[in-house]
Amino acid sequence: MIDTHTHLYSEEFDNDFSEMLQRAINKGVTAFYLPAIDSESHRKMIDLETQYPDKIFAMMGLHPCYVKPETWEKELEIVENYLKERTFPAIGEIGIDLFWDKTTLDIQIKAFEKQIDWAIMYDVPIVIHTRESFDETFEVLERKKHPKLRGIFHCFSGNLEQAKRAIDLNFLLGIGGVVTFKNGKIDQFLHDIPLEKIVLETDSPYLAPVPHRGKRNESSYLDLVVGKLVNIYNKDFAEIDRITSENAQRIFGK
Repeated sequence: MIDTHTHLYSEEFDNDFSEMLQRAINKGVTAFYLPAIDSESHRKMIDLETQYPDKIFAMMGLHPCYVKPETWEKELEIVENYLKERTFPAIGEIGIDLFWDKTTLDIQIKAFEKQIDWAIMYDVPIVIHTRESFDETFEVLERKKHPKLRGIFHCFSGNLEQAKRAIDLNFLLGIGGVVTFKNGKIDQFLHDIPLEKIVLETDSPYLAPVPHRGKRNESSYLDLVVGKLVNIYNKDFAEIDRITSENAQRIFGK
């Protein structure tokens, strides 16, 4: 299994990181992709990648919730400098979040578009965070449409129409703990989406799957997501693992 989205550098793992990581490896998680948030966590994230170079892979980008009027341009400069220095498997997580702050929409869009430009320039995928902002996100993607523009809709929680639109724009759907929620709704239509268009994720320490909902999430719980997909797609665990892992390897170029 490949966890395409996990915040292993979160302080919530500070007290038991080694044990937490080993639990995931014991469950069969072979790779962990770490989305960037802002400059305060870059060093810790990249240090983990250095310690586990065959398992942990850091992305680079500025999360929309950290696009602040006083700092966003400086934060993007830092991202740009990293992109000039080395290769990353993806630019992310980036996008638009209108759940926490609608007043920053204009600069969120500017930051999103700038990072899309870099992704096209460096020919790497993007990992999109979208919360209460599907319309705005699709508008940007349509405006920026390009043969090299591709990636993952992280923590996909939209409807079937939005899922198909994302796929038409050359994106995969990141499926995690939400698929196990009674009110998550995506389990009601996911069988209409080809398994080849899905990757696994936890978004740990957030959005733990049932029966751990409301508690700290971790990458070892990825098997619970696969277990739900077994029921949805009527395929065995190994087949879902193989297909979603191939999807992740293809999108990240590994």
